[in-house]
Amino acid sequence: MLSRKRGEGRCVGVRGWGRRYNSLMQNFKISVMVVLALVLGLGSVGLCQPAQSEERGESVEASGVAAVIDAKVKALEAELESLRGEQVKAAEAKKSEAKRVVLTRKQKRICKAEGIEPEQLVGLIGKPLYEFDESEVDVYLRYLSAFEPELPKRVAHLARKNIGQPYELYLLGEMPFEHYDPQPIYCLDRSDCLVYAEHTYAMALTGCWGDFIQMLQRIRYNGGRIGVATRNHYTEADWNPNNGWLVRDITGELARGRGFKFKQKVDRANFLRKRYKLETDIPVEEYVHEFIGFEDVSRVKGRLRDGDFVNIVRGRPGKADAKGVGKHGKKAASGSMRDIFGGSAWVGHTGLIVLGDDGEVHLIHSTSPEVREEPIDDYIARSTANNAARDAAGKARLLGFKFLRLQKDPLGNLREIDGEGAPRVVLPGGEDL
Repeated sequence: MLSRKRGEGRCVGVRGWGRRYNSLMQNFKISVMVVLALVLGLGSVGLCQPAQSEERGESVEASGVAAVIDAKVKALEAELESLRGEQVKAAEAKKSEAKRVVLTRKQKRICKAEGIEPEQLVGLIGKPLYEFDESEVDVYLRYLSAFEPELPKRVAHLARKNIGQPYELYLLGEMPFEHYDPQPIYCLDRSDCLVYAEHTYAMALTGCWGDFIQMLQRIRYNGGRIGVATRNHYTEADWNPNNGWLVRDITGELARGRGFKFKQKVDRANFLRKRYKLETDIPVEEYVHEFIGFEDVSRVKGRLRDGDFVNIVRGRPGKADAKGVGKHGKKAASGSMRDIFGGSAWVGHTGLIVLGDDGEVHLIHSTSPEVREEPIDDYIARSTANNAARDAAGKARLLGFKFLRLQKDPLGNLREIDGEGAPRVVLPGGEDL
């Protein structure tokens, strides 16, 4: 699966109430205009002062219409008044929440050591990460790297701080360094599933804006060499192995012989030619990957940890022939994953593992319309609810998961590869960034 092909809403806040208020006000004005028009129009048939007995029926009918409209206007007025009260309550709740942020002694010490204004940190603690600008990211990373020494906990913290971030597919490119994909090399206010994971890991590994930008490119590109041809397009074949210094595949350890395997043929040259009209001589490669069927996640989820990288495997299960035998001679029923080579599979989505307060395993991921956190069991139940129908129609569906764990010393591993100046990032022309 191409990582750029990877790839559910937010509570109504003060801005949401404002939009509803404006809409209701518009309806209110329209209703008032309708009433005035009817009063003026119906006055000519004796709505106000009926002179003849034959006109009484029309007068009564018109009065009834006016009464209905008057009731509607009063109902709108009541709803507007109620909405005003809700607006005030929402605004007061937001102010009250900000006031409740009281820095601890440890946080105050960090502010002093890092030259951070305490009032600024209070504001950032109560603000979602996707609303930060570059200078605020710098301040927050300086604070967080000192406040939380454990990398998995920093990953979980930053992942949750971006809940609600809007989703957008095919997000990032190489601008201003290359023209093939003109999108910029970073984005703070939106993400897709892999961009979300990359930004979260890069921020958790660093302690300032400049280091974050360097680390992000080292994660996104093979060997940190910026370029569309060296970008980690294929999650299974590129991103996972090229970031082995950061995460290691623990799928086999968790599966303990009960995993499923699938083949992948990667023609990078053909992909680059079709997508970017870029000619390369990259050879075709074949891979074999292992994943854990979604039915077995309940058996292994107790061994998952904060910060684990999740590859969500989608595709079509293998099918049996008329004798009930799969492609490789194994006994298999239609829709069985025992013969996945006879079907197809790929990593179609990614996310991160975070643990709930009760230890429950949650999946946090960027998916339309925005970043969300949910128990992994809920994600599986929702994603497999219509499997039988999808299988019957030959459509792709959830098959299972690959899991990768943070290395014990990723920065040390990276220094062994890049040297003491790690991370090393190389521009398309060959110069170090």
